[in-house]
Amino acid sequence: MSSQNKDSASSTGSSEEQQKPPQIEPIRLPTVEEMRGQDIWNNCAVRSVVSGVMGGGLGLFMGLFLGALDNPLMQEEMTGRQMFIYQAKQMGRRSWSSCKAFALMGLVFSAAECVVEKARAKHDTTNTVVAGCVTGGTISARGGPKAACAGCAGFAAFSVLIEKFLDRHA
Repeated sequence: MSSQNKDSASSTGSSEEQQKPPQIEPIRLPTVEEMRGQDIWNNCAVRSVVSGVMGGGLGLFMGLFLGALDNPLMQEEMTGRQMFIYQAKQMGRRSWSSCKAFALMGLVFSAAECVVEKARAKHDTTNTVVAGCVTGGTISARGGPKAACAGCAGFAAFSVLIEKFLDRHA
């Protein structure tokens, strides 16, 4: 029985060794290059242009995908070559239209959020609401004041839902 006590004592000793608290690593200061990169990214113009370009790229791919799904009305009367040409033109039109819309949306939203964030010196959901309202109003302004107000409210609500879903300001 003494050998069993030795085994149990050695097994408890090894489990104590495994339960040591993790080592805390020292804080590392950012390098000069990292600080310059942060300064560049904190510029509202840079952030807005990058968001606009990325939005345009997303719109381009969405337009290509959705344009490929369009079927011509007179599909039975068209040859294979005519259908191919029709679909290629539809993909081009749809992708360019989506590219412009998403680029504008990304540019305006990012610019508005950045400007409001810098003016308020806070990073919270209010910035998202204001940026969503500005973006929705800008996009739907051609439809008149009622459409701009509806776009403002709708895009602000959508922005808050996305913000809560992603939980950025928790």
